[in-house]
Amino acid sequence: MADKVKKSDAEWKTQLSPEQYHVTRRKGTERAFSGEYHDSKEPGTYTCVCCGTHLFSSDAKFDSGTGWPSFYEPMSPEAVSTEDDSSFLMRRTEVLCSRCDAHLGHVFPDGPKPTGLRYCINSAALKKIKP
Repeated sequence: MADKVKKSDAEWKTQLSPEQYHVTRRKGTERAFSGEYHDSKEPGTYTCVCCGTHLFSSDAKFDSGTGWPSFYEPMSPEAVSTEDDSSFLMRRTEVLCSRCDAHLGHVFPDGPKPTGLRYCINSAALKKIKP
């Protein structure tokens, strides 16, 4: 894994759109079915919009019906990290980019085989690279 990326809020605000900043740096959430990738079926690699780390492959993407891009596993276990999240009076597991700590979304134990996990990720936190 490459070195940790650390930037000031001012630097992130310059680099990111207001929605990308809100989602990734302030732990926001885009509205369901509003994101660019929620129904994308094209092959590619989903990277972190903040630092470019390769996070998810389209091969692991599935239609969860939730309105957010969903994946059953990251490209590598080192690509993402998780933290307990008890905001909004709910207990969830937050998913972060391991390189820059960008908020990506949440992971739930109701996904398909082979992992049984559903990484529910905000499109605003992702940039897709086509093969």
